Amino acid sequence: MTLNEIEEKVKEFLVEELEIDEEKVVRDGRLKEDMGIDSLEVVDIAVLVEKEFGVKIRIEDFRDHKTFGDFCDFIATKLS
Repeated sequence: MTLNEIEEKVKEFLVEELEIDEEKVVRDGRLKEDMGIDSLEVVDIAVLVEKEFGVKIRIEDFRDHKTFGDFCDFIATKLS
């Protein structure tokens, strides 16, 4: 799976399920500050990642990645 495909799947979830404005979901968009993702939504995202990509992430993993791009890069790394 390419990085672009990973970004599209994660973006789709953020926009559709968490109702984040699509214009905010960009590579350098900050997850917490720009997109408003809170700790409860992190759990939803962790479930999505496991369901869509077969990768388990911990809350700590999410906190280590500040932007959408960083987070998608992390998923790509876990898949390789």
